[in-house]
Amino acid sequence: MPHQPLVVHCPDSVYQPRRDFFKQAGALALAASGVPLLPDELLAASDRKTPETLVSVLFETLTPTQKKAVCFDWDYVAGKQGLLRTRLENNWKITKPSIKSSFFTGEQQELIRLIFEGMTHEGWHDRWDQQLKDDVGGFGNQQSIAIFGQPGTKQFEFVLASRHMTLRCDGNSAEHVAFGGPILYAHDGEGTYEKPHHPTNVFWHQALAANKLYDMFDGKQRKQALVTKGMPSEELVGFRGTNGKFDGIRVTEFSPDQKEHLQGVLKLLLEPFRQSDRDEVTRCLKVQGGLDACRLAFYKEGDLGEDGIWDNWRLEGPSFVWYFRGKPHVHVWVNVADKPGIELNSYQDSVGV
Repeated sequence: MPHQPLVVHCPDSVYQPRRDFFKQAGALALAASGVPLLPDELLAASDRKTPETLVSVLFETLTPTQKKAVCFDWDYVAGKQGLLRTRLENNWKITKPSIKSSFFTGEQQELIRLIFEGMTHEGWHDRWDQQLKDDVGGFGNQQSIAIFGQPGTKQFEFVLASRHMTLRCDGNSAEHVAFGGPILYAHDGEGTYEKPHHPTNVFWHQALAANKLYDMFDGKQRKQALVTKGMPSEELVGFRGTNGKFDGIRVTEFSPDQKEHLQGVLKLLLEPFRQSDRDEVTRCLKVQGGLDACRLAFYKEGDLGEDGIWDNWRLEGPSFVWYFRGKPHVHVWVNVADKPGIELNSYQDSVGV
């Protein structure tokens, strides 16, 4: 008898209790694949809230037709786009099917939501949802997924991609890199052109914290930190290495209280993400010499309102880039590893922001 999918009816913003859902998810995985996954084991794994485990559950529920559309070999090359797994854009779908479409069952959509929640910090879920509501009409709308490699093995990765969001989880399958590879988060809460003080942007407080550090600088430090003409393109977040030429002021030129404030800025940058990714960023940064190996730059170009609150700034080290672009609205490009010799496959989308 063919499998009849379980049907879950719930509003977009309401998700059924996790334990009840995973009892259903375990049954769904068994029925869909024939793989001897035990529902009790899946339930126990869900209680640990490991998104990588949930990716394995999702993978087992996918039909051959679904796998053909969203699952790929680890090193799959998408023609001129290059290595698809490491591609990064500010406005894209990594595969054609949207999460909230008839392509995925209701249970699969719920699993994808749970994976997303596991990749991010629970204290940030409301703000992530606000960003998604403003930019794509809510979670799952015009959002896509891809799975690379074989979930449950030593090498696999899940990628969630849409306009203004590229997030990954890999269980440390991708060697040397944090977040599973380069990521992007962004928001245009007021439309394409935000007001200078970005009143509804969920990420703008990160820039305000960085600008407070600029206010702490003396005249000489401000001159070193401020780039008065030009700034890197958004897609230029590849690593420059230990001998690279970086904009801005060396963190070694900071006073103790300024270094302490920079640590607070880094904490704010990491706050939206799960603890394991925060820890991996900290580890990667320590390997390359910590924040003392970095420079901080503010860019006069793109100063909305010409108010001296720098909308665009960049914290960069040998294999660390956190690039905050606030014009015309916020885009944040992130690339972190424990060594610089890792290629970045990024592409600046030409049809939208």
